Amino acid sequence: MSLAHTILGLLHQQQMSGYDLKTICFDQTIAHLWQADQAQIYRTLDKLEERGWVSCQVEIQRDRPNRKVYRVTEAGKTELVRWLGSPQPLPTVRDPLLIQMFFAAVLPNDAVIPLLEQQLAARRQKLAECEAIKIPPLDDASASREQQMQRLGLELVIRQEQTYIDWLDMAIQVIRGQTL
Repeated sequence: MSLAHTILGLLHQQQMSGYDLKTICFDQTIAHLWQADQAQIYRTLDKLEERGWVSCQVEIQRDRPNRKVYRVTEAGKTELVRWLGSPQPLPTVRDPLLIQMFFAAVLPNDAVIPLLEQQLAARRQKLAECEAIKIPPLDDASASREQQMQRLGLELVIRQEQTYIDWLDMAIQVIRGQTL
């Protein structure tokens, strides 16, 4: 998945400024699915505008800098629909903790366990944040199609976090020499 397509999807839902994309979407709404910093967002918006996939309107503001509001063009919507219908490759795994574990035999157990416990606490926090996201459950008949699609993605993130938590619990037990 590319940042460009993520931004196209977000702007297809609602026109926004780069600041809004960062603070409302990437820091909140989709924070558990895709992350981007402010500079990446603005660089991508510039590229999308160059390609004709988004247009920009400047809103004049008195006490603040002028605000650029972006919206998806017809060409951008066409690209979004094309991308949404395309199969995606498996994501590249880049997990620093798994690399640490791969080489962790050089450390004593009492140095490895705190690393795992810290990660366990962070994963539990992320799971709690995901579970607190207010999207109707899949069995809620009043949920819109958009909410159902968003919930399906959220359900996978929740299950992945729970699986990671279960693995961390097991890894801590193994390193402590406990029987599973």
